[in-house]
Amino acid sequence: MENQAFLQDVQQRIAELFRSSPAADLERNVKAMLAQTFQRMDLVTREEFEIQLETVARLRQRVEALEARAAARTDTTG
Repeated sequence: MENQAFLQDVQQRIAELFRSSPAADLERNVKAMLAQTFQRMDLVTREEFEIQLETVARLRQRVEALEARAAARTDTTG
């Protein structure tokens, strides 16, 4: 048990040291910079991408059906 308590104490001290060091500021700045970059890139979530894929697939089916109808009309009137 003493080893576990010692390790927890060391872990806590390292975490406190990290929070009070310039590294914490650096981490916040990097996260902010990445968030800004991603926002400028106008990225979409995976869910939004999947929705768009489904929409495109449905539209493709409709176009193919319309093309088939148009071809059938051309065959009967031609």
